[in-house]
Amino acid sequence: MSLEAIKQVTETEEQAKAALAEAQAAAKKTVADAQKAGEEKLAAALAAAEGEAKAELERAEARAAEKAVLAQAETQKACEAMKTKAEGRLTQAVDFIVERVVGN
Repeated sequence: MSLEAIKQVTETEEQAKAALAEAQAAAKKTVADAQKAGEEKLAAALAAAEGEAKAELERAEARAAEKAVLAQAETQKACEAMKTKAEGRLTQAVDFIVERVVGN
């Protein structure tokens, strides 16, 4: 083989090595870019899920507060009714006690 042919083979091998290194670097970059994009999408999805969870929790707390207000109003109404009923029977109770005490 002539010196010129050896030189050409060497240059071709070097070009092939350079092309291979370039392809490997491009592949690594593609993988890194894809991984970064995936991590960004995951972070965005987690942030969205957190936002939705927070909003749902706030709605649940608001519903619970409304129910608590209603329950308190109902309880207050029931207490007032019992108080009114008790006050209505107070005169009867006093009369009964006086009759028992004075009657004996």
